Amino acid sequence: MHIDYRTKINKMINIVLFGPPGAGKGTQSSKMKEKYQLVHLSTGDLLRSEIAAGTELGLEAKKLMDAGKLVPDEVVIGMIDHKLKTNKDANGFIFDGFPRTVAQAEALDKLMQQNDTKISGMIALEVPEEELVKRLLERGKTSGRADDKNEELIRTRVQEYENKTAPVAGYYKAQNKYSSIKGVGSIDEIFDDISKTVDNF
Repeated sequence: MHIDYRTKINKMINIVLFGPPGAGKGTQSSKMKEKYQLVHLSTGDLLRSEIAAGTELGLEAKKLMDAGKLVPDEVVIGMIDHKLKTNKDANGFIFDGFPRTVAQAEALDKLMQQNDTKISGMIALEVPEEELVKRLLERGKTSGRADDKNEELIRTRVQEYENKTAPVAGYYKAQNKYSSIKGVGSIDEIFDDISKTVDNF
């Protein structure tokens, strides 16, 4: 049976897409966005668009970033809140790169509640470290990103992800909202597995 997800606005699908650098989150979120008609929320894109639009939150973030400081959780949450409120008719959202800590996951839950919705589930793309290193070094040939060209830096990024974000997976596991997907194989095979998971939310 074919479901037209555009008509499915009575039940929002809100997905936290998780995975280390190089896991394929960007590729898979594009396909999810298209199939399920979701709004893709990447914190990096959010920050850039708020700064470009010159919003109050954007100006605050720019000031901090220019000073080399991290943008605090409440500023990022404020931007997400703004996005939720301006997309009330959306089928749902894909959260990419957020939450990165348990405190952010709790703040996100609270925010979703205030907007009369909730996180449907977390999908984690699991990819072995050696594969991630290989992918990122390959990406570095065209991405222009210095941190994609240095193997030591790549391993540090992967390790940092493991250390900081593993507790976030535990947070969603405790709510029975955690699903692990093997992020190795063809793009379509991985997407099929993601789709089966999303269809059960």
